[in-house]
Amino acid sequence: MRGLALLCVLLAAGSAVAQSPNGVRTLDPPGAVKAEGTWSLGVRAGDFVFVAGMQGVDPATNKLVPDAEGRIRQAFLNIKLIAQSEGASLQDCVRLTIYVSDLSKVAPLVDKMQAELWGKPPYPPRTMFEARRLFDDDIVEIDSVFYAPLKK
Repeated sequence: MRGLALLCVLLAAGSAVAQSPNGVRTLDPPGAVKAEGTWSLGVRAGDFVFVAGMQGVDPATNKLVPDAEGRIRQAFLNIKLIAQSEGASLQDCVRLTIYVSDLSKVAPLVDKMQAELWGKPPYPPRTMFEARRLFDDDIVEIDSVFYAPLKK
């Protein structure tokens, strides 16, 4: 009976898979990339959703998208899916930190994909900088924070 009650609580939580004593919920929405190792895709803390640094990994294959433009688009789509699972849209993004392997080559593609996905300004505050090496020798990783007030 306790197992059934726990299952009901987890199902009612939607995309949340764990909760701290202070109410911070770990997120793992359906259709998202799979977090392997000692990290989570994101968390909800009060009215904010914090999304882990996302790469352009295709959730269907769990592999990086081969072309640069598609990879950057996929990284943003991965963020969007996690934010939407908590009721936020890209317009609710309050902070982006973007790590790129080569500012001169990758930054214009980031700008292009962001303009495509956001549609028009306003855009969230953003910091972009070149990192010597990213995980899997990737070209981009995007860290984000969203404002998504809890419905009372």
